[in-house]
Amino acid sequence: MLNQQIAALRTDYMQASLNESDVATTPLGQFDRWWKDAEKSEIDELNAMTLATSTPAGHPTARIVLLKSFDEEGFMFFTNYESRKGLELAVNPNVCLLFFWKELERQVRIEGTVSKAPAAISNEYYDSRPIGSRIGAIASPQSKVIPNREFLEEQVTRITETYKDNTPVRPDYWGGYIVKPQAVEFWQGRSSRLHDRILYTITPEGNWRIERLAP
Repeated sequence: MLNQQIAALRTDYMQASLNESDVATTPLGQFDRWWKDAEKSEIDELNAMTLATSTPAGHPTARIVLLKSFDEEGFMFFTNYESRKGLELAVNPNVCLLFFWKELERQVRIEGTVSKAPAAISNEYYDSRPIGSRIGAIASPQSKVIPNREFLEEQVTRITETYKDNTPVRPDYWGGYIVKPQAVEFWQGRSSRLHDRILYTITPEGNWRIERLAP
């Protein structure tokens, strides 16, 4: 049954527009422009993005992860390779990333394939993390069932003691992934739900095609 109170919730987007003649020639260039806008707008956790994967049976799953770098190679994040998403990525490397910057009335949707980042990059990022985060990456059997909170806290205490005289070393089961985009959509909210949607898709020749989608 329709909940009228929820159904009545709406916002009319009027901040900006997005035209084919104004966008960058590549999705990375356009993402960089919007990223700089987001930085200037002081959005909280502007690097938070939804990562969608799928189970071996084809069921979609999604969660929020944090973007840690982007360049011509793709979009990078870090996690436990033995987590649910890590196991799903090992079977099916096709993923989707989604950024929603509500303060700018913008979304960016990135479809592509994922591969593990080089070990040197994973080591570099792991070593830059706060000590508590490094220990947490070792202590947590991410996505696995555990008996209670105390189990996790005891793991942290034990590993903290183990490394009291040494710097924690990145475990083999934790590291980075790079999402190489094949299609990127930039969505700018517009009034009356007539939103601007510009889609970049990679051609067989390796060039980017730019098209407008109906809202």
